[in-house]
Amino acid sequence: MDLTRLRTLGQLKAANYRSRSVKTELRENLLTALREGRPIFRGIYDYEDTVLPQLRAAILARHDILLLGLRGQAKTRLARLMVELLDPYIPAIEGTELPEDPFHPITAEGQLIVTEAGDDTPIRWISREERYIEKLATPDVSVADLIGDIDPIKAATLKLPYSDPRVIHYGLIPRAHRGLFVINELPDLQPRIQVALFNILQEKDIQIRGYSFRLPLDIQFIFTANPEDYTQRGTIITPLKDRIGSQILTHYPRTLEASRRITQQEARIHPETKARVIMPDVIANTIERIGMMARQSEYIDQKSGVSARLTITAYECIMASAEQRCLLHNESHTTVRFLDIYGALPAIIGKIELVYEGEKEGIQTVALHLFHKAMREEFLAHFPSPEKFRRGSQPNPYRPIIDYFNAGNTLSLGRWSSDAEYQQELRKIPALQSLVESYKLPGPPYVWMELVLHGLADMSLIGRTVSDREVSLKDILGDVLKRPSDEEEDEEEED
Repeated sequence: MDLTRLRTLGQLKAANYRSRSVKTELRENLLTALREGRPIFRGIYDYEDTVLPQLRAAILARHDILLLGLRGQAKTRLARLMVELLDPYIPAIEGTELPEDPFHPITAEGQLIVTEAGDDTPIRWISREERYIEKLATPDVSVADLIGDIDPIKAATLKLPYSDPRVIHYGLIPRAHRGLFVINELPDLQPRIQVALFNILQEKDIQIRGYSFRLPLDIQFIFTANPEDYTQRGTIITPLKDRIGSQILTHYPRTLEASRRITQQEARIHPETKARVIMPDVIANTIERIGMMARQSEYIDQKSGVSARLTITAYECIMASAEQRCLLHNESHTTVRFLDIYGALPAIIGKIELVYEGEKEGIQTVALHLFHKAMREEFLAHFPSPEKFRRGSQPNPYRPIIDYFNAGNTLSLGRWSSDAEYQQELRKIPALQSLVESYKLPGPPYVWMELVLHGLADMSLIGRTVSDREVSLKDILGDVLKRPSDEEEDEEEED
């Protein structure tokens, strides 16, 4: 039976409609989903054994919830996904300011309508999406914004004293009655504003300008907080923490696979870009390693965290860089190169907070350090480490490549060169292509050939110089021993 066709309280009663509190509704719908094996919190990865069991337990226990974690750990996304555990529609009294249950009106206005109309009380139906309210906590948020204030114009018009509940202009929290109310970055709320939440969470009383009103609000509260804010910029006052039933710690993706799934899901790539640009798995993995390396870097403030948005936007920038190069040469399609990773610099700036040592190095140097370290990790994931051939017990497959540069040869890979120019430059080292082909790796060989060169450079076996236009690979000793005076002479010759 389609209950949304019912229009009066009497029809609801005849249909045996059962009214539930929002926390009971969430609990019962979660139990049903678990029994039926339906997926819950879709699009959330790597939380299956950590965060999600705790979150489900909090819902079953009918607790208010605090999600505590660094930025970019899907705290707000989890809160928004809880909407799916609400009923598709619920009835509310027609004509009231708040979405009141026709079986249990809480305001004088709602009670008067039900008393006068009885079973003919008109009802409206509210969708689950309308029952979600989210507020970002900022220092300028006031009690009036969250709870409400006395409306003097309403009091004068209705000729009522300020102590009458009918003169209240309701804030966001009362308007979230029978729904979910999310406060993001809770520590940023001033302590006096947090105090105003005490009674709402426990006793269901609200105080406005010295007048106490009993308002039995039915709300599922979800708070989010960043531990950095919690310890530095603000605090969650102890009595408020005591009233929040469950505190759940979130975390960053712990595996490369989970991190890739998140990036693939969240990256916004235009369909034309997808058709024009091929992203090899080996480079997609390297992008995720950049984020993982950043979360371990001594140059980056780990208390601030490195958001998952870093790898998402880096992926988008790298695809866009490859597309731009493709269009410059009027090519129908192209494959992302490791050179394109340098185009992710705009995605790094602003996503990380540097410590003192990092500030001394500079953001660009730190970013290049992350890029190269990620390339090294990906190189070692597919090729044997050059270290194992140093004793000479086995023939070194990298020796012909290193000897090519030791002979004084250089390789210049232009960041904006065409695919034909890029491939021609890599083919200058026959041993490089032979090495890659011997491992029978998937995808185009040129990507792997470039990875080998970056890997050897990161292992200090060949030299590498990065500029805005190209990456030059050369003899490591010649690169190290080159004097500043030589560089100045070169510049003079170029002039």
